[in-house]
Formats: sequence, structure tokens, C-alpha cells
Amino acid sequence: MALPEKIRLGDILLEQKILSRDQLEFCLIEQKRSGRKLGQVFVDNGFVTEEDICHALTKQLKIPFINLKTFQLNPVALRMLPEMRARRYRAIVLEDRRDSVLVGMADPTDLFVYDELYRLFRKNIELAVVTEESLFQAINRHYRKTSEITEAARELGQEMNDSVVGFGEGAATTSIEDAPVVRLLQKIFEDATQVQASDIHIEPQEKTLHIRFRIDGIMNFQTEADIKIAAPLALRLKIMASLDISEKRLPQDGRFATKVGQQKVDVRLSTMPTQFGESVVMRLLNQSKGMLRLPALGIPPAMLEKFHEILTRPNGLVLVTGPTGSGKTTTLYAALAELNTPERKLITIEDPVEYMLPGVNQVQVNEKIDLSFARVLRSSLRQDPDVVLIGEMRDQETAQVGMRAALTGHLVFSTLHTNDAISTPDRLLDMGVPAYIMASALQVVLAQRLVRKICDICAEPYTLRKHEREWLKAELGDNVDEPQYMHGHGCTSCNGSGYRGRIGVYEMLDINEELAALAVAEDHTEFLRVAQVHMGDWTLRHSAVELVKQGKTTVAEAMAVSNQTVF
Repeated sequence: MALPEKIRLGDILLEQKILSRDQLEFCLIEQKRSGRKLGQVFVDNGFVTEEDICHALTKQLKIPFINLKTFQLNPVALRMLPEMRARRYRAIVLEDRRDSVLVGMADPTDLFVYDELYRLFRKNIELAVVTEESLFQAINRHYRKTSEITEAARELGQEMNDSVVGFGEGAATTSIEDAPVVRLLQKIFEDATQVQASDIHIEPQEKTLHIRFRIDGIMNFQTEADIKIAAPLALRLKIMASLDISEKRLPQDGRFATKVGQQKVDVRLSTMPTQFGESVVMRLLNQSKGMLRLPALGIPPAMLEKFHEILTRPNGLVLVTGPTGSGKTTTLYAALAELNTPERKLITIEDPVEYMLPGVNQVQVNEKIDLSFARVLRSSLRQDPDVVLIGEMRDQETAQVGMRAALTGHLVFSTLHTNDAISTPDRLLDMGVPAYIMASALQVVLAQRLVRKICDICAEPYTLRKHEREWLKAELGDNVDEPQYMHGHGCTSCNGSGYRGRIGVYEMLDINEELAALAVAEDHTEFLRVAQVHMGDWTLRHSAVELVKQGKTTVAEAMAVSNQTVF
């Protein structure tokens, strides 16, 4: 394809009556002042949308518009253009057609980029227009750092063969940014952030070092490296987290913050001595994303309305339960965000503090200096709070102090590890909380899990297997065949898993007077029966099935979180 010598985006939009003369002149002045791309100035001022620009270019240049959200990218063709050039040129290779290359560009009128691509490929360039937003999403999604991580690990291993200098000494030099261990860690963090991993696992084996990511709750193998680099990696991470680098026999916990691209990532680090070296696990908390609000969590509307009503009460205990990694802290922070107003004083007691909440007094416990949950909680009650968040009710003392705080004019939030909402009162009694205190203080129990969402790109209709149909029939009865069930067949967007992202599944038990009275009875059989009836459809199983009916998750995921699998 031969481009005209001069094509100006403003003239195209003006000619097609998408933009007015006054708007164009305003944007030209703004472009000159800010230095931004003219198309971005149009969009930022709300004069046009990215789609408007794409369709105008398609019409003018007679080239196709490609929706990158649904287009199946070829990984081999993609690598023809290195990531740095793809970002700088705002271009992505869509197909290699032997005699030509199909390239998607956010600005196909850029003659400089067109010439650069021709010099790079030495083939005819066929252009397609893509939105800039989808372009950068595709680049972030598909340009993995696997090869760079492997090469950095190999380079570090080679340096370990050539030198015996300790990395503790290297950390103090001015050229630490150039050290192979630092470059390797930077690539690992970049890749983990790019695929939205929640955890990085660095695990020494007998002869190799395994690096794995946890993505959407599932462990994914990233790379394998020489076992010799395990020690310098652990050492460098300990330095970053201000841990004792001489102590390799005991577990240690720490944290540090790092910047990956434009994102600030808070890292919680845990080391543990294993048979072949120190295993390191890092939890990644992306501070740039901001906190989710309650409506965005996926709580069913009727349940959310009731939960909102409970949040307006002046006192009482609100418990969020579920296993580790089920999103309890996210739910509690979202609830605190609803209550964080100038009229209220909020105090949190956490281990550790995960996200910084403006306007909230946050305290991190430290068992080494006897700064325990219970001790901080007692002190916090003398700080005149309206709302108190206890990160976790770990023992009898913390539970009892928290309960008494809920009875004396404070709204108290906390978490507990239980399988479901109904078993929570029994768990509190087992911890030694007096029954009469529990019955008076406990207002609501919200139990939750996380299920993987079906990938939007590769979602397709799905025929139920026999055991899945039987499991659903217990909830849906004769209506089991009415919904259109979906699953993801796997694509490059979801790394072949068929899933991308997660959503919450919830059940809620609000404690009314009848349940409070039954909770203090010696025989809990009647409490369990009445509680089950009282919850109605507000169960994990029902919530999971609703997500299946809506096409948001699969039957397999729903079965996994409902605790009632039928085969």
C-alpha cells in the first residue's frame, strides 16, 4: 500500500464533519502547548472518540479496522516487532503474509513509522487501524518477559561461575542497577505485573531453581534456572526488604515498594528455609489500581442492599469469613471506604497493613515487641474511634476484646477462617467467646470465595457434562436446560486457560433476635436449621450458580467453591 505524501488527521475529521473548525483550531493550540499527539487531544477534550477516529481513517484510507479484543494474534508474527518499537511506533504486527506484513497502527497517517516498518521488514506494509487503548492492552497482554527472564537468569548464573564476590557487597555499590541480579528481578516484576499475578514464588530444587506466578488463584510455571542463582536472588530481596541477610535458618517476613513502569507495587515478602535453600514468596499489591468499591465486588443486589443497611448501624460486629486469598481484605477495605467520612474516626489494626487508606489511622501489629492485636485494640478504644477494623481474630483474647468493643458503641469489622457463614458462631464459641457476648455483638457474617471469570475473548457455548448437569439440577430443578452455559476454549489473551480475572461469590447470614437466642442454646441443631431457612438463597452455592447462568463463570468453578460437589 502506498500512502499519500501528506495526510492530516484534523483535515480528515473536518472533511467528514466529525470535527468542527473551532474544535480543530482549539486542539491545534492545545497540542502545541502540551506536546501530546493531536488525536489524543481530540479524545481528551471529548470532541471525538477513538472509534470515531478509527472509522474516519478507515473510510479515508480504505484500510480495514481491526478489533484487537477479538482478533486472534499470532505470537510468531507478533515477535517480528520488538516490544520497545511496538510501543514507540504505536503499532503491532497482525499477520506475516510472506510478501507483505499486515500491521495495526493507532495512527496509520504517520509516514515516519511507515518508512521505519518498511526498512525493518523489507516487505510491503499493509495497514489496518486499531484503537490506541486496545493496542496498548494487547502489547501488555502478549509481550511476555519469559525469554528476557531466562537470559537474565543465564547471565547471572554465568557471573556466579566467574566470580565468588558476595551480592551483599555489590548492593552497596553505585552500579547496583547494572548488576545481573537486579536486572533479573526487574524482568520478573515486569512480567508478573503484566499478567496480573498476585504472587511470585522462587523455589530452589535439588538442581534447579523454579520461578512460578499465581495468576487468578492458579499456579503457573514461569521459568527454570540454575540453582546457583537462588542464593543471590534471596539475598538481594532480603536487602530490599531490610531483613537479616546473615539469618538463613529461620523464616523472615518483610516488605518493600518498587515501581514497575508507571505502577507502584507494594511487595510483601516471606522467606522460609527448605532442604535446598531459601524459598521466597512475594505477594504483589498494586497500589496504582486503587481500591474496589462494594458495588464492584459482585455481591448480589439484594444482599448488598442489606449489607449497606448493616453498615449504617452505630455498633456491632461484622465478620467476613473465608480461606486465605478469598478476597476478605478487599471486601473489608471496600466497606471502610463507604464509612470513611469526616464525621467518623476509623482505626485499623492489621498484620500487615496492605493498602494505605487516606483519612484512616492504620496500625501494624508487631509480635516481636509484644504489639499484638489485643494490645493495640485495647489502646485503640481509648482513641475514641467510631469504626475499628481488626485484621483477623486469631485468638480468644482478640475475639473477646473485639466483641466487647462492638457492645460499647463501636462498629467492629474483622475476619475469621471458617468454611461458611453458618459455622461461624460455633467457631467463635470454640475460641472461648462467651455465648451471651457473641449473641449480643454479632450482627452479620459474610462468607466469600473467588471464582475465575470466563475469558471475554474466547467465550463460547458449552454443553454440560452428566455430573455437571446433575449438580446444577439440585439448584435449578427442571429449569436446568434453560440457560445458555459458557466456557472459554483458550486463547492467547488468557494464556490458553479459558479464564481471565476473578469475581466474588458470597453468602450472608444476618443475625436477628431469633437466631441470637438460638445461638446461646446448648443444642445448636435448631440454630443451624433456622439459620439455613433464614439465609434462603443467600448461599455460596446459589450465588455461584447465578454466575454460571449469567455466563460469567463455568460449572466447574461453581462446584469447586460451593462445598457440595456431586459426581
